[in-house]
Amino acid sequence: MTALESRDEDVLAPSAGTGDGSDGVLGRAYRALSIGMVSVVLLVAFEATAVGTAMPVAARELNGVGLYAFGFSAYFTTSLFGMVVSGQWADRRGPLGPLAAGISAFAAGLLLSGTATTMWQFIGGRAVQGLGGGLVIVALYVVVSRAYPARLQPPIIAAFAASWVIPSVIGPLVSGTVTEQLGWRWVFIGIPVLVVVPLALALPAIRRTASGPVDATAPAPAFDARRVRLAFAISLGTGLLQYAAQDLTWLSLLPALVGAGLLVPAALGLLPRGTFRGARGLPSVVLLRGVAAGSFIAAESFVPLMLVTQRGLSPTLAGMSLAVGGATWALGSYVQSRPRVEPHREKLTVAGMVLVAAAIATAPSVLIASVPVWIVGLAWGWGCFGMGLVISSSSVLLLKLSAPEEAGSNSAALQISDALSNVMLLAAGGAAFAALGGGAVGAHAASAAGGAGSHPVAFAAVFLPMAGVALAGAWVATRLRVVPSHE
Repeated sequence: MTALESRDEDVLAPSAGTGDGSDGVLGRAYRALSIGMVSVVLLVAFEATAVGTAMPVAARELNGVGLYAFGFSAYFTTSLFGMVVSGQWADRRGPLGPLAAGISAFAAGLLLSGTATTMWQFIGGRAVQGLGGGLVIVALYVVVSRAYPARLQPPIIAAFAASWVIPSVIGPLVSGTVTEQLGWRWVFIGIPVLVVVPLALALPAIRRTASGPVDATAPAPAFDARRVRLAFAISLGTGLLQYAAQDLTWLSLLPALVGAGLLVPAALGLLPRGTFRGARGLPSVVLLRGVAAGSFIAAESFVPLMLVTQRGLSPTLAGMSLAVGGATWALGSYVQSRPRVEPHREKLTVAGMVLVAAAIATAPSVLIASVPVWIVGLAWGWGCFGMGLVISSSSVLLLKLSAPEEAGSNSAALQISDALSNVMLLAAGGAAFAALGGGAVGAHAASAAGGAGSHPVAFAAVFLPMAGVALAGAWVATRLRVVPSHE
């Protein structure tokens, strides 16, 4: 019996076929835990949708449109370090500690950004948020691995995706209204109030069901200081590369070289062997997560700015153009969670990546004045459906390919790939955007499409390469299944 088979048998035995109402993620045995964890994801989802809507205004008021991409990538840069620390912490002591610390740091970062007086101070707050987010996301996957039987893992991961629906629909409207009526700062300062709900619901349930090491009778796994050093190196390296990409001067070559020298060996040490060449199985699962998330998030980050500055939309309307994506993302995640589609998971992920590539390639068509702006909403709807198929499937496959004692480290690797790709592709997109005059769009009030601040080529230079990256992800998605040697 393999480690994975043993794990499934051990976890399924207590709950299979009880018939006492405890079956299902909302059954009596899992209800408090499920609601608490979904509340945590709900908080992160609301922040993500709200920040995306408020960012164009915040960047303009802080005179930092040239650093626009850094406002997003700073989050992912520090989350890389948080993810590795969380994986080590959760494997040794259980996920309760990193989850509580992560939620607290997340809230503190929101307050720092909301009170910022300069763009760099704002970016610093986003960095603190990222540290908290990195701690939280890995801890959540460790909870799923430990507390839920294998048959309930796809549904709870689908529930995570479904928790994005309400924030995606009302988040842009609320954030846009608050930004226009009260100011962008209140979008950040108001969100930490939501921290109370996850703390009250999730932490007690996790303490009962998933706290402590996997085997209380066995010695705790040794703390891997090397992985933590590599995590620090990868965070510092990505930060230096992002800074160099935004500076675009000869002097920026020095931080770029130092950043690359730190980043490359650290990434090779933290990700599974064979990740960068798309080896079958776990390495391709980890690679796919990065390709999908990085290309999509890098493109999505520029959608509100494009609509505000090139088509004259208000922040509310620009954010609402992405609102349908929350519902279709959840639908895609639901589709992948159905037992009957399990044999076709690889084909689903290929189709999902094709949808993502098509959506990203379609979005910049609104740079043509005759193209209606609702095209972005339609394109992002099918793109998010594809992301729901791909992201949730990668999480399910990772847990299937991980023994219980490896869940923390492998979940951290998955999230590192996600965040690292986000940072690097945001850096590349931000550099292209700045090099082609994109930073100047903040100097003009975009009262009409094609106004004085129009720089359509700068936006096209972000979207079209990201569509190519997403299309390459369709090939990676063909390599998720481990092929036995006799095949």
